[in-house]
Amino acid sequence: MKMKKFINSPENLTKELLEGLALANQDLVEVLPGNLVVNKKLKDANRVTIVTLGGSGHEPAIEGFVGEGMVDISVVGDVFAAPGPQACIDAIKLADKGHGVLFVVLNHAGDMLTGNLTMKECAKQGLNVIKIVTQEDISNAPRSNADDRRGLVGCCPTYKIAAAAAKAGKSLEEVAEITQRFVDNMATIAVAAREATHPATGAPFADLGDEDMEIGMGQHGEGGGGRQKMKTADETIEIMMNALVKDLDITSGEKVMVIVNGSGATTLMEMLILYRSSVNYLKNLGIEVVANWVGEVLTVQEQAGFQLFIARMDDELLGLWNSPCKSPYYTK
Repeated sequence: MKMKKFINSPENLTKELLEGLALANQDLVEVLPGNLVVNKKLKDANRVTIVTLGGSGHEPAIEGFVGEGMVDISVVGDVFAAPGPQACIDAIKLADKGHGVLFVVLNHAGDMLTGNLTMKECAKQGLNVIKIVTQEDISNAPRSNADDRRGLVGCCPTYKIAAAAAKAGKSLEEVAEITQRFVDNMATIAVAAREATHPATGAPFADLGDEDMEIGMGQHGEGGGGRQKMKTADETIEIMMNALVKDLDITSGEKVMVIVNGSGATTLMEMLILYRSSVNYLKNLGIEVVANWVGEVLTVQEQAGFQLFIARMDDELLGLWNSPCKSPYYTK
C-alpha cells in the first residue's frame, strides 16, 4: 500500500518536526544544534536537572515533555534511532547548573549503547551524573531478569517524578533514590491491533491481519507472543491488568497510578472506555487509583493499540506527581 503522510523529504523528518515543536511552543522550548530540545528556563535552574534521549517518531514523547517541572533537555535521534553520545555529553554539560544531572535512558539497545558510552565519557570528565534506566515491559522478561525488559511509556511519568523531586531542592542522590523507587514499582504491557509503518519508508512493522491483536508487542513492532483474536475492552483489560497486578504483587488496600497510552491510531473514545475498565477491575480487587494519565503519551506512528501502565504509589510519590509542571504536551 502506498504511504500517505503529510511530510516533505523523509530525510528531513526529525529536523522539521523539531522546528515545528519550537515554533508551536516558543515560551517553553528551543532547539539547539545536535537536536537538543531545551527548557527555555534552564539558564535559571538552581537545582538538579534532567536529561533524556531517544529517537523521534514517538511523539509527543520524548521531546514533547521538555519544560518547567519536566525534562530540561531531550536529545533527539533520527526516527526510531538513538542519538550519538557526543550530543548527550553536550546536553549534560549544558544542563548542569552545579547540582548534578539525572540522565534517564529507556532500555532499548541503541539508547543503552549511547547511554553507557555517555556515562563512560562523563566519568572521564568528572561530570556529576547519575543514570536511571526505565525497563518496565513485563512481556519480554520476568521481573527477576528486569535488565532485559524494554522501556515503554513509563519513562514519561518518571520524568515528572524526577523533575518534581529536583524542583523541591533535593540533592542528586536523593532525586535518583526517589526516581529509582518509582521505576522499581512500575510495570507496562502493550497490545497492538494494527501495525505501524515507518514514516520514512512506509514499511510495516508486522502483519496482524484483520481479526487478530497481539498482547506484548513492543513499540518498534517487536513480537510479544500474545497473538489472539480481538476481544472487548473489558476482556482485554482483564488479561493485561491481571498480568500487571501479578507482576508488581499489588494487593488490596494499595494505591496505584494508571496510564492508558494510545499507540497512535487509537481513539480517545476507546482510551476512556479502557480506563473505565481498568478502574473497575482494580476497584474489584480493593486497589485504589490515585493518579492517572489517559491519552497519546508515547506513540508508534499510526499503530492501533495501547500501552497499559500501573505503578505503586506512596504519599511522597503522589505529592511529587501532583506538583505543577508545564510542557508542550503535559501541564499540571
